[in-house]
Amino acid sequence: MSLIRPFTGLRPAPSRAAEIAAPPYDVLSSAEARVRAEGKPWSFLHISKPEIDLPAGTDPYAPEVYAKAVENLGKMLAEKVLVRDAAPCYYAYRLVMGSHSQTGLVAAASVPDYDTNRIRKHEFTRPDKEDDRVRQIGALNAQTGPVLLAYPAAPQVDRLLERASEGTPDADVTADDGIRHTLWVIRDAEIFAQLTAAFDAMHALYIADGHHRSAAASRIAAARRAANPEHSGDESYNYFLSVIFPHHQMKIMDYNRVMVDLNGMDAAKFLQRIGENFSVQASAVPVKPSMPGEFGLYLPGQWHRLQIRADLIPANDPVARLDVSLLQNYLIAPVLGISDPRRDKRIDFVGGIRGLPELEKRVDSGEMAAFSMFATRMEDLMAVADADEVMPPKSTWFEPKLADGLVSHVLD
Repeated sequence: MSLIRPFTGLRPAPSRAAEIAAPPYDVLSSAEARVRAEGKPWSFLHISKPEIDLPAGTDPYAPEVYAKAVENLGKMLAEKVLVRDAAPCYYAYRLVMGSHSQTGLVAAASVPDYDTNRIRKHEFTRPDKEDDRVRQIGALNAQTGPVLLAYPAAPQVDRLLERASEGTPDADVTADDGIRHTLWVIRDAEIFAQLTAAFDAMHALYIADGHHRSAAASRIAAARRAANPEHSGDESYNYFLSVIFPHHQMKIMDYNRVMVDLNGMDAAKFLQRIGENFSVQASAVPVKPSMPGEFGLYLPGQWHRLQIRADLIPANDPVARLDVSLLQNYLIAPVLGISDPRRDKRIDFVGGIRGLPELEKRVDSGEMAAFSMFATRMEDLMAVADADEVMPPKSTWFEPKLADGLVSHVLD
């Protein structure tokens, strides 16, 4: 089996992409999705968040939700709002956010290579979220949410994708948030062969976002393989929908922390305790860290710049040397008493897309402290995955986000 292969994508009919493209299913609550889809009968949210078409308060994991997704997909197919390519294709996909641009490949990625860790993970998954994706894929008989992957340095692939994205696009959508999504269908057999060979030569791909989707695809494949006495390995269920970008083009934003309280301390005592492991310097301006090991701290009305002691940064541990680990291990746990950031209600997380003013707003509104982070680097994520380790919670915030609905992978 190849690491990736082309597939017959299910896509918006010509000129319909703007009506269909939607934010990823997991970045909106049901209430937010209901508002976003209002007056948009063909929004892909009717498939990815079908509870919006059921009474408010419906359990999003209820059987009728998945049935509604099937019904809504059937309507889109019947009205030919969504159409399927006649032959297998690759697709070039460009995301543009302000001055940032990244161009990747939409392909079907190998489940067996995921199972053997050639397609590498860096997060734990939650069983309830995995189960949800298994039920959704099984009901639709399609993977509608792409997994965001990264490939290591491969200039030949970069050039092929630039070549494939030179002509008139097949879809070009600027979303409500200003992100531009552009898609080109690749039908050239020579480019097919070169792309497939180039990816087959790679030692690994890396999951950036979509751990639950890829885990669900693996579970679906295992179940269908067990039920199919004629299993050959060539069936579509052996692959999952992915968009694969060069790692050097991907943008990880900071994932900041907000604290409800100071663990019984006043600000002066808190700063004194921090000084045991960090240098602390008051700042007249908001602090956006410019290097690893540097942190911003906002207390009511005052910013501080923190720098962890160099001797506390391990050289050979890809997880422990992450900034999110250093802050957790040398400040949040010992000083604030928060040992389980996954479950402790005294800590919250704010994506860097909201900016430092959001941290100030949260603290000035009653919370007690906020930490601004230096963004995790792709090289750090890849090092963790190569070591078969797991990132701490809320380590990465990828922007821009992929759109749902531009290409789906049907399981024949």
